[in-house]
Amino acid sequence: QVQLVESGGGLVQPGGSLRLSCAVSGTIFSFYTMAWYRQAPGKQRELVASITAGGKTNYADSVKGRFTISRDNAKNTVTLQMNSLKIEDTAVYYCNTLAEWDFWGQGTQVTVSS
Repeated sequence: QVQLVESGGGLVQPGGSLRLSCAVSGTIFSFYTMAWYRQAPGKQRELVASITAGGKTNYADSVKGRFTISRDNAKNTVTLQMNSLKIEDTAVYYCNTLAEWDFWGQGTQVTVSS
């Protein structure tokens, strides 16, 4: 059974930072391109960032220069460093593969508010 467990969200002021973590278990993590997604109130889930097994990254235009995705294959974790946060970054953040396996975790809430 594949498990994806997100953590690290919270309440932060605009301009602040958060680091999200995703722990993956139940599969050979190192084979897959991993990604962070988010779903904001009233919006569809969107792809935020991805990282291949070899470390190649890709980002949504809205977060380029502010967010950094990374992975540690030895620890089966994926991280999203979020800097210069904006109110519009408020969402529930999820990790998954780019193939969007049907094993979504609970997500972690990020709220950016003054």
